[in-house]
Amino acid sequence: MRLGGPLFETIDSPEAWVQALQRNGYRAAKCPVEPDADDQTVRAYEIAAKNADIVIAEVGAWSNPLSSDPDTRAQAIKKCIRGLELADRIGAICCVNTAGSRGTFSWYGPHPANLTEETFDMIVETTRKIIDAVQPTRSVFTLEPMPWIFPDSPASYLRLIKAIDRSSFGVHLDPVNMIHSPSLFFDNAALLRECFHLLGDQIRCCHAKDITLGEGVSVQFDEVRPGLGALDYVTFLRELNKLSADVPVMLEHLPNAEEYRLAAQYICSVAVQEGIAL
Repeated sequence: MRLGGPLFETIDSPEAWVQALQRNGYRAAKCPVEPDADDQTVRAYEIAAKNADIVIAEVGAWSNPLSSDPDTRAQAIKKCIRGLELADRIGAICCVNTAGSRGTFSWYGPHPANLTEETFDMIVETTRKIIDAVQPTRSVFTLEPMPWIFPDSPASYLRLIKAIDRSSFGVHLDPVNMIHSPSLFFDNAALLRECFHLLGDQIRCCHAKDITLGEGVSVQFDEVRPGLGALDYVTFLRELNKLSADVPVMLEHLPNAEEYRLAAQYICSVAVQEGIAL
């Protein structure tokens, strides 16, 4: 597997980008260019990554393809198509988005209609539309799991894979986003094993973070830096290490470079403990 995360440095060339990644100990990276980048620039970053043994893990296409506002929905689908095109151009492993939300208040948040069969069918239709518009040959389109929209569990992700029925659809695994009950929180090792048992080699990329459970009367989960929560990283890394592919593990949602350094340090310490190469 490969560790990656965002950079907090000014990047003005492929060479500077590679050097910044290497200084941080990363062998995986988010896509360094935007969809409107010219072919020469895209090719330069692709070559630089290949020569430095860096994998471009993901192109983010964060938007709401399920919005109840037609213009927002159309623009989101267009953004996903352009993101997948860029991923295929630069040789990224995947383009990633959440499925979205049926509301207009939040592009990724909860809504009463999100976990209905109607919404499941909409996700299938929309995902097929994005993939079929691009017909990628090197990259895949993926959906990040969320607690309140499909895919919200390993089983619902597998169901989506079968329903979408496209070889260019893959899994972006974020196990923290699948923890939405105390039982899953306290036995997240079992959840992790189920993810890898059901989804296996369909897993193309992962997000790495951690989670805590509050002590109030109402259930409240909080996202924290890896190592400060309850996610079973030993099980997570062991299962990842069984996959045939060199899967990127991407750190996210931390406030500054020092927090990312500490997160990477923790994950690397677990990997060393388990004899796993990052």
